[in-house]
Amino acid sequence: MFEIVLASKSKVREEILKINNVQCIIKPSNVDENPVKESLLKEGATPEIISKNLAELKANKVSQKMHDFLVLGADSVIDLGGELISKPENREQALNILKKLNGKKHFLISSVCISKNGSMIWNYTDKASLVMKDFSEDELKIYLGKISDDNLYSYNVYQIEGEGRKLFEKIDGDEDTIMGLPVKKIKGYLKNYK
Repeated sequence: MFEIVLASKSKVREEILKINNVQCIIKPSNVDENPVKESLLKEGATPEIISKNLAELKANKVSQKMHDFLVLGADSVIDLGGELISKPENREQALNILKKLNGKKHFLISSVCISKNGSMIWNYTDKASLVMKDFSEDELKIYLGKISDDNLYSYNVYQIEGEGRKLFEKIDGDEDTIMGLPVKKIKGYLKNYK
């Protein structure tokens, strides 16, 4: 039997699990995140609360159909001084996000949730702090030109394990968290679950 079900189509999250010897099957939740985010923002929710809620929603949705499996849901957002920054939907949005982050400190928040039979049984949220270097608009455009569409829309506007590392003057936090999956905590939970 498989160890867990990953409620995500993220290739990076799948790869992190594989590298860490956590077997998984992929069952994307296909949750429409935007209405959820908008509703939570209207209620005054912080980026951290939004990330936690989305991870739980994804895990619970898939878990309702996959009885007796442990289902892992995950969500990552950027918190820039309390402002929620989501993945870009086009290159213009990506450039605008990079311009906002330019020369500033922000937090990358990754939340994970494990559900069973439609209910959350464990969750964890981690936060990493990143300080972006100062770039001209032309330099940001050159950077974006090196990133494929798939990568751009999958990983927010930077990939810490690739070209994106060059954007930062300081990174404090777990790299797996920055890539979207605090896997050490997940492995710790799974080890104790058995």
